[in-house]
Amino acid sequence: MSPNTSGDAPILRNVTKPRSDVAFFIGLSAFSSIYVFLIVAMLVADVCFTSWSNIIETLLKREVQAAIRLTFLSCTAASILSIWVAIPFGYLLSRYRFPGRSFFEAVADVPFVLPPMVIGLSLLILFHLNIYGWELERWLRDDLGFGVTFRWPAVVLAQFVVACAFAIRTMRVTFDQINPRAEEVARTLGCTRYQSFSRVALPQAMRGIVAAFAVAWARSFGEFGPILVFAGSTRMRTEVLSTTVYLEWSVGNLSSAVAVSLVMVLIASLVLVVIRFAGGPAGR
Repeated sequence: MSPNTSGDAPILRNVTKPRSDVAFFIGLSAFSSIYVFLIVAMLVADVCFTSWSNIIETLLKREVQAAIRLTFLSCTAASILSIWVAIPFGYLLSRYRFPGRSFFEAVADVPFVLPPMVIGLSLLILFHLNIYGWELERWLRDDLGFGVTFRWPAVVLAQFVVACAFAIRTMRVTFDQINPRAEEVARTLGCTRYQSFSRVALPQAMRGIVAAFAVAWARSFGEFGPILVFAGSTRMRTEVLSTTVYLEWSVGNLSSAVAVSLVMVLIASLVLVVIRFAGGPAGR
């Protein structure tokens, strides 16, 4: 065959033979295994440090049982509040361009970058800041009959501030993945924006809502810094499982602290299964 002398693209000569990708994948696996090994080693160390009898003994403590109840109630309440905010917030950021949108996005991402202790301290200052003789905490306590700081509502609020940011991001990604064409068609057929949102977009986002709720619950479950600063760690009052680990460790009861930690690992694993099963953006 005569060589190509036309203006067509030249024929590639001396094409190198493809090499095996085994070495590449081995390299990737080696670096990835470092982190996996560290996490597994931590869990194995916890299991080896304690025993089933110690875990059961710890769970039978009245203080720990009260912490478990408050943990489940506060995490659920914070997650519900987060969903109520995250659905409209995520939809707004996903579907509309408006003045100040960047500011809204930046504010929603603040809990991602702020140290947890700073969030708790900021909440504490907010409720106790005296402005011309007016204080939010005193007004709530004296005029409305309930306080927030160093009480169980402070636990819920501290969890909500952090968890809501995760729920907002999950819902925004969820709505980004939903084609808005169906909503536009619904509006051409006479639906209002609210009707197209509630009847078209919201049902399609249901799996994402479940994922956002699970993510918010998991984030609330693991929260510690804001709760410690804003709500305290009073036993039988504001103690949750994360602060139980701290209290048991602070008095030198390391075996009980590890036992509670393992219980938290088990609960967190179940929540991760829910997130994966939901199949939302956070579960992919």
